[in-house]
Amino acid sequence: MPGDERYSRQVLFRPLGAEGQQRLAAGGALIVGCGALGSHVAELLVRCGVGEVRLADRDFVEESNLHRQSLFREADAERGLPKAIAAADRLREINSQIRIEPFVEQVGADTIGRLAEGMAVIVDGTDNFDTRFLINDLALRDGLPWVYGACVGAYGLSATIVPGRSPCLRCLIDSLSAAAGNETCDTAGIIPPVPALIASIQAAEAIKILSGSLGAVSRDLIAVDLWDNSMQRFALDRDALGRDCPACRRGIYEYLEGEKGTRSIILCGRNAVQIQAKWAGGIDLEALATRLQSHGDVVRNSFLLRLSLQGVTLAVFSDGRAIVSGTSDPVRARTLYDRYVGS
Repeated sequence: MPGDERYSRQVLFRPLGAEGQQRLAAGGALIVGCGALGSHVAELLVRCGVGEVRLADRDFVEESNLHRQSLFREADAERGLPKAIAAADRLREINSQIRIEPFVEQVGADTIGRLAEGMAVIVDGTDNFDTRFLINDLALRDGLPWVYGACVGAYGLSATIVPGRSPCLRCLIDSLSAAAGNETCDTAGIIPPVPALIASIQAAEAIKILSGSLGAVSRDLIAVDLWDNSMQRFALDRDALGRDCPACRRGIYEYLEGEKGTRSIILCGRNAVQIQAKWAGGIDLEALATRLQSHGDVVRNSFLLRLSLQGVTLAVFSDGRAIVSGTSDPVRARTLYDRYVGS
């Protein structure tokens, strides 16, 4: 097997062994979100020899990302590179044997099926429940395991969702709310060891799934607080939690069918709003840059254009999507988008 020496210490771990390593090499994982959780998970899966890793992220690298998002460098932030592209470049330097596919796009009801096609597991690196519920719907419909993760302050959560065996995310919402409280990145901040730890738990769960060790997959919601050095486990009983769940019990996939979810998303801890807009054929960023030169400072690369004006920055991607930084008001963000980009 190629790379035998590279994975030799991993193969020595008896529950995995050579057979498990071969399954990892034949498997694929979709990582949704390349921020604090996603960047750590991606590096761990690539280092352990997962054959194919897909990275889907809508965002670009900023200086504030660098203290906790492991794959990025100052140069990535200075260039405003999309996170998926910067992460893929770094991962290829770590392991050239792995097939790494970056996707710079919003994971939505119209894209998640394509992104997850052929994958054996999905790992959650997102920062909003709209996208998580979408992953949950797709996973239930297609019988695909996925690993939930979240963190804020010094606190983190992880749970593995195996359709038909465990409760789904919709079942868990009350439990998650009780465990995590009402804090967000905006109010509580975050320290770097937390996403590193939660991502390690997520990666270990993905490795179990990919190597065929489903019996070892956690059946608990794991909650960790690194500031008071505590860990709690909440048993996940599908019969108790999911008796009337619209998703896993009744097969109603409201997020996957586009019946729920938002077009404007407030980004956690960013004072920013994402505007999701569809442009047939995409946007000509060069022509847009020329048109906007007189309105403010314009910086463009091959992936996106950034316009700075009125205390805000519009980062416009070639598919028409934009991130409006400097406001958390979706109405103002949409107004600025319509005024300078179009509707």
